[in-house]
Amino acid sequence: MELFSSSWTALRTAVDELPDRDFAQPSGCTGWLVRDLVCHLIIDAQDVLITLVTPTDKEPTRDAVTYWKIVETPTGDDPLDALIVRLAAAYEQPELLKFHLDDVGSAAGRAAELADPDLRVSTQDYVLTVADYLGAYVMEWTLHHLDLIAYLPDAPEPPAETLSRAREMLEKIAGSPFPVSWPDKDVLLIGTGRRIPTDAEQAELGELTTKLPLVLG
Repeated sequence: MELFSSSWTALRTAVDELPDRDFAQPSGCTGWLVRDLVCHLIIDAQDVLITLVTPTDKEPTRDAVTYWKIVETPTGDDPLDALIVRLAAAYEQPELLKFHLDDVGSAAGRAAELADPDLRVSTQDYVLTVADYLGAYVMEWTLHHLDLIAYLPDAPEPPAETLSRAREMLEKIAGSPFPVSWPDKDVLLIGTGRRIPTDAEQAELGELTTKLPLVLG
């Protein structure tokens, strides 16, 4: 749960420090500008708030790793993705996006800190403990932080500890470790299809290459 707070705070801080011009830059999400990604983060924060107040007495069906499923590589044509783009454009000014993310995002962060880690909650027809639910979002925040800065070389990167945890989770999802010498950031970018491996990296992957990309949804 501490990593949830660390990754979420770092991501919101990175957004808050972006100059207005960067909101029109592409992000690491196919078909989305930075402003579209920030709009998506607002909806994510709302989902966290909703889930944390949706308790259940049912037995858990997922944990922080099995929460994630492998989906098809996004094309940017999904109706929900298109809705995000229209909604982001409606904000008109980056400052409004920043304000809304800070408002809802801060609330989600406080709710996470106050939540009972053993409480069971329901989301997407899954049942998880709060600890596992928030643990799953370490992956979400870390990957989207990388998406945010994909074309912004001066923006701060995710915290080292959250990159490490996201890598650990991705290796469990893959059922195999990535080359030990690879930095966590490269593992996440290549493993999730955000960057194409070089020929040398492809050779190091060996049989693991047949499982990639691991597009999470």
